[in-house]
Amino acid sequence: MSNILVAALRHILLLLLGIFSLLPFAVMLSTSLKSADEIFSGTINWWPRQLAVIENYSEAFSAAPLAYYLLNGALVTAAIFLLQALVALPAAYALAKLRFVGRRVAFGMVLFCLLIPYHVIAVPLFILFYGVGLLDSYSAMILPFTISVFGIFLLRQFFMGVPDDLVDAARMDGMSELSIVWRVMLPAAVPALTAFGIFSVVAHWNDYFWPLIVISSDRYMTPPLGIMAFRNAEAGNNYGPLMAAATIVVAPLLALFLLAQRRFIEGMTFTGIK
Repeated sequence: MSNILVAALRHILLLLLGIFSLLPFAVMLSTSLKSADEIFSGTINWWPRQLAVIENYSEAFSAAPLAYYLLNGALVTAAIFLLQALVALPAAYALAKLRFVGRRVAFGMVLFCLLIPYHVIAVPLFILFYGVGLLDSYSAMILPFTISVFGIFLLRQFFMGVPDDLVDAARMDGMSELSIVWRVMLPAAVPALTAFGIFSVVAHWNDYFWPLIVISSDRYMTPPLGIMAFRNAEAGNNYGPLMAAATIVVAPLLALFLLAQRRFIEGMTFTGIK
């Protein structure tokens, strides 16, 4: 009986925490459906008395080039993830399956780099990009994140669970180490790569700090910068279109997670991260 009570209390606590976490999103969605008069009425109605969906969402796209900001965000996040995977897969394979002098030191450096927030190196990176003339460009937003130590660590933990016999069999068939990475290890690492992809896409889609530093023109703005520009220049106190724009920006991330949920759970389970 006590075990049932503990389990019930645990589920109730998790349910309350989930509701508390989702509350801002519920407010955002509800506000995006309301007219300006109802938003400032002083009463809280989760479902609007008069829907203003067409007005708010159409103004979200017309008042600012929101579609262009979304396209920039998709381009930047996709390029970052592809480059990170291109680097992380062979690096993780080398740390997991190859025997070479300094392997433990190299893995220790990876763990050490996990402790360094990228905000710490923002100023040196800014000076570097200014010196080479790459500020205010897609390259300035993509290149600093080409190497992901978290991705290397995550995939390395996954590769440690891959049997060595599989790698040895591939070598006996005459495959090179790079061929093993792309033709043997990559198909096996799809769950871990999917989990890492969700982390990467969410982090860089929502990144406001670095694009704010290196981007100065509207043509390269990502969704977070676009919403701020929309708020400052166009929306003013018109929170309906502003919340509609925020909902549109959040929707792709929600859809991505729902589509990759099973792979995400598999990847986190098989890599041993709890």
